[in-house]
Amino acid sequence: MNDEMIDQYKQSGRLAKKILQNGARMIVPGATLAGVADCVCTMIHEEGAGIAFPPNLSLNEAAAHDTAGPSDDRTFAAGDLVKLDIGIHIDGCIADTALTVDLGDHPLLVEASRVALDSALSLAKPGVRAGELGAAIQEAIVSRGFQPVANLTGHGLDLYSLHASPSVPNIGSGGGTLLKEGMAIAIEPFASTGHGRVTEGSRAEIFSQIAVKPVRTPAGRKILEEIRDRRGLPFARRWLKTDRADLALTALIRQGVLRSYPVLQDVPGSFVSQAEHTIIVTEDGCIITTK
Repeated sequence: MNDEMIDQYKQSGRLAKKILQNGARMIVPGATLAGVADCVCTMIHEEGAGIAFPPNLSLNEAAAHDTAGPSDDRTFAAGDLVKLDIGIHIDGCIADTALTVDLGDHPLLVEASRVALDSALSLAKPGVRAGELGAAIQEAIVSRGFQPVANLTGHGLDLYSLHASPSVPNIGSGGGTLLKEGMAIAIEPFASTGHGRVTEGSRAEIFSQIAVKPVRTPAGRKILEEIRDRRGLPFARRWLKTDRADLALTALIRQGVLRSYPVLQDVPGSFVSQAEHTIIVTEDGCIITTK
């Protein structure tokens, strides 16, 4: 990673921090998920940056991958626990950051993921293994009476790529990838009142292109033209202007051209909190680009 790239990562991180905080202030009872998602996207565009993935607005037992659908009239309600997770990029240098907005009474659960993140960040430096960060995350969450979500992880970032090496677990392990100077990593603990494992729900509003293949249908070709500038980064069904987009999306997934990202959720009635920052590993520690 050269100096220019580091500057771009820092710049995208500063913007992501500002936009995340502004977006969080919009999450109040009665506000719509669609309104908040659209405002976050508008703020990113107004800053001259790119959207790395659709803003995630995941409620209560949902941990990740939820966002507003094409005719979504859902509103936030008193008692909700809302995860706002946003990603922006500058020339492919991504900042991925998240926080939890508590519209109910879950201060200790919110604290658990936030303190777990701080614990992992304090250890991040060259020579430390990803599993050590996971152990620190697990200890911070379990000591507060909750479960870390074992099958979600933090992840490395690369140019126009949201999931690169290393994976950073939310539970302790005996090893994992050795952190090295120059790595960009999103660390994101999830704390749950449920089982501490997520499964795929029935809804999927986020998709990405994973292959280039011949597509015969006009609607399928139009979708691929609409998302060409994404360069493989995820997009929302809500963004598409193609007629009969639902049928075309299904066909493109069946062909292996696209993949979907169903909502990830713990057991019904549970609550999940999230905190996330992006870092760059440096010679003697790390730069937290989104702090």
